[in-house]
Parts: sequence; C-alpha cells; structure tokens
Amino acid sequence: MNTLDTAQRCADAMLARDSATRALRISVAVSKPGSASARMEISASMINGHGVCHGGYIFTLADTAFAFACNTYGRVTVAAGATIDFLRSGRQGDFLLAEASERHRGRSNGIYDVTVTNQDGRLIAVFRGRSHSTDAPLIAEDQASL
Repeated sequence: MNTLDTAQRCADAMLARDSATRALRISVAVSKPGSASARMEISASMINGHGVCHGGYIFTLADTAFAFACNTYGRVTVAAGATIDFLRSGRQGDFLLAEASERHRGRSNGIYDVTVTNQDGRLIAVFRGRSHSTDAPLIAEDQASL
C-alpha cells in the first residue's frame, strides 16, 4: 500500500545516499505519495556573472523536489527528461521553495510539475519532469510495509 509512511521511508533512504542535496543544504519534505517539496537558501557561491542565482541551481532545486516526489512509491525511479522556464531571478539570501506534484503516473512512466517560488511567494520558475520507474525496490520490501 502506498502510504505516507512508505513515502517518508523512501525519502529518508534517498536522502541518506544523496550527497548533492546535502551539500547544497537543500531540505526535503514529503507530504503524500507523489508529492514533495525542497527548500534552499541562495548563497553567495550560487551567484552568476549577472549578480543573480545561476539557473543551474534553480533547476537542481526543482529536480530534487521532482526526484523525491516520483520516488515515493518504493520503486527506483529516474528522470527521463525535464524542462524548466525561468520567470524571475533569484537573489542572494532568497529562500526558494520547489513544490512537486504528480500529474500522471503509469506503470513505468510519470509526469510531475514543480513550481519554484521565493520567500515572498513570487513565482521564480516552472519545471516539468518525466520519470521512468524500474522494477528495483528503493527500500527493502519488509520496510515498505512497516
């Protein structure tokens, strides 16, 4: 059964192995299967030559929320593709929130939409990710049902 408990166990297992997310100090929360949020503060090392947040960091934040959302069902799920539209710049000191939601989930593929907003609720970017689920378990079967 796909419960919040299973989704949280999946998130915990992923985060334990995700050095990139930890290195960027991104915090992740799972609210229900198929959804996740990721938060990050824009630091000085993320600023590009135009004095704003490099788009790659915003993409990484959105991709992180997407990854955690599509991996809430206990099967290893990877990105098959993604697009992003940047609507506003992020500035040093801004706190960004990426919220991922499942639009479609089939047997082996899914579509997830992610919105990235700043601390004022202003829309910074929109991201759409396509996922591919494998048959490999993300967590041990006995853990999924605990």
